[in-house]
Amino acid sequence: MQVLPFTLDAVRDYYGRVLQSSHDLKTSACCSTKSMPLHIRTILGEINEEVMDRFYGCGSPLPLALDGATVLDLGCGSGRDVFVASKLVGPAGNVIGVDMTAEQLDVARRNVESQMKRFGYSEPNVDFRHGYIEDLHTADLEDDSVDVVISNCVLNLSPDKPAAFREIFRVLKPGGELYFSDIFADRRIPAHLSQDPILHGECLAGALYIEDFRRLLRDLNCLDYRVVAQSPIDLIDPDIEQRIGHIGFSSMTIRAFKLPDSVEDLCEDYGQVAYYLGTIPEAPHTFTLDDHHVFETNRPMLVCGNTAAMISETRYGEHFRVIGDRSTHFGLFGCTTTDEHTENACASGSCC
Repeated sequence: MQVLPFTLDAVRDYYGRVLQSSHDLKTSACCSTKSMPLHIRTILGEINEEVMDRFYGCGSPLPLALDGATVLDLGCGSGRDVFVASKLVGPAGNVIGVDMTAEQLDVARRNVESQMKRFGYSEPNVDFRHGYIEDLHTADLEDDSVDVVISNCVLNLSPDKPAAFREIFRVLKPGGELYFSDIFADRRIPAHLSQDPILHGECLAGALYIEDFRRLLRDLNCLDYRVVAQSPIDLIDPDIEQRIGHIGFSSMTIRAFKLPDSVEDLCEDYGQVAYYLGTIPEAPHTFTLDDHHVFETNRPMLVCGNTAAMISETRYGEHFRVIGDRSTHFGLFGCTTTDEHTENACASGSCC
């Protein structure tokens, strides 16, 4: 098979014309809905069939506490996650979907009216815009204008990932959250594979090496990110497995916050204690910040300064009580402790 250079046009062609439904994909990047929270699966049951059939994402990049928020979905495609977020933000919130593929936007836009009726909304709270994630000015997005940025298996497709992440942190409000699912690799993709349009369309050839992702965020003064969930990717197609199967791929859901003055490059101990109040309706008993921080309602947990900032200087602040400040420093946080009341097994971002 002839290998053509990777371009945005190649991606647009793959998702606009080559793929006609999610069944045409050659990998397991489109994850099963079985891994999604119950409240998300319930909303998915209300999403129009055409929207679902033309959706090509991975994971479930929809965080909690979205009521009334302004949410931006990068690479929204047929609009599945935009419509799910529409239900989560409620009539007082709004959701903006940005995509560069006209065919996908056509699907999303023609389903707006019927989807709003299914949700019982008198006015749409969604807006689908043509634009490029590397330059969100193309979609008329201003600085500090968005509470939450989500993206579902799209950032790997960008030929200029530093530009895409710069734009994310430009449009996020202070304290805003990036919450996304994407494909990551356990090593850098060789040059001869990184230009293959089929491997790109299947979200493999553009996958970020996880350590390069850490460095990219560091350069944007985002010194700590958290892995919420991850699972391996199965290469279903024998030809694809033969060509790129020596690389390990994972679908990961990751969160990071725009807190440049509050987050350090290592977990530092200030003797702070956090209580989750159990006030998020979808999470009455526990709140999961990441794959090693699960807060039980009203149970005290010792936290590092970064974690304290993430849960108190963001929209989650009203759902937590944090005791202590940064006036006294006790050195590095003991991330290797086995005490169940402390953070442990820190495995991502700056969390040692």
